[in-house]
Amino acid sequence: YIHPLPGLVDRHERIHTTFHQALASTGRLSSTDPNLQNIPIRTELGRKIRKAFVSEPGTVLVACDYAQIDLRVAAALSQDQALIKAFVDGEDIHKTTAAAMWQVALDEVTSDQRRAAKAVNFGVLYGQGAFGLSEVAGVSFAEAKEFIQRYFTVYHRLRDYLDEIKESARTKGYAETSFGRRRAIPELFSGMPAVRSGGERMAMNMPIQGTTADLLKLAMIAIDEQLPTWSTSAKMILQVHDELLFEVEASEVARLVPKLRHCMETVVDLGVPLKVEA
Repeated sequence: YIHPLPGLVDRHERIHTTFHQALASTGRLSSTDPNLQNIPIRTELGRKIRKAFVSEPGTVLVACDYAQIDLRVAAALSQDQALIKAFVDGEDIHKTTAAAMWQVALDEVTSDQRRAAKAVNFGVLYGQGAFGLSEVAGVSFAEAKEFIQRYFTVYHRLRDYLDEIKESARTKGYAETSFGRRRAIPELFSGMPAVRSGGERMAMNMPIQGTTADLLKLAMIAIDEQLPTWSTSAKMILQVHDELLFEVEASEVARLVPKLRHCMETVVDLGVPLKVEA
């Protein structure tokens, strides 16, 4: 990862990526030469590499991240009332899901139960089956299967919605975001079962992840219009999936962060509150 980086530094000691609008099939921006959406962080070596990316003297990097954005979009699109209520009430969605799945009080949820609920929360949105979930959550195949059944008992409207997306995509040959952007899915008509089930996962995934991608771009446009009226020096410098990164003078951070957060949280009214952590 780091080998080409020194050669990509320009005369101002900056590194610039290239963003592609139409490469990722979900509509997300992708980044190349170098890929700055993929700066390592998980290992100690990764954290050392990340320390090499710094802002100009006197400025700080401010990251504004949409919290659980795919789940919030899924709640809005499916109109699952249990999911919507959890977000409207500002609950910890993974804890709430765990409490409902194991039928215990919120304060009785164990860290293992929350971790399993988190894995299911995100896994089902990407069409992950019991086998994939068992690997991610570190549980047996039988337990993973039971988790998914329990999950859809709690969020039954979400299950119906995901089935409806697949059926619609089979009829139309495409899936679309809530803003009307379409993705053709010819895999749904393949004679090979493995390819067909991959197409079904794409169909389930596209309206949710694609709507999230559209929402991020709308937020970037809104901030691009507003930012010059708030600051003469602050810059939006990077988009990393659900997160926007800014370079801000240290003295302006306290004033700018609430404005950035408000702009991102109100860019679209989904009927489910958006939450941005900075």
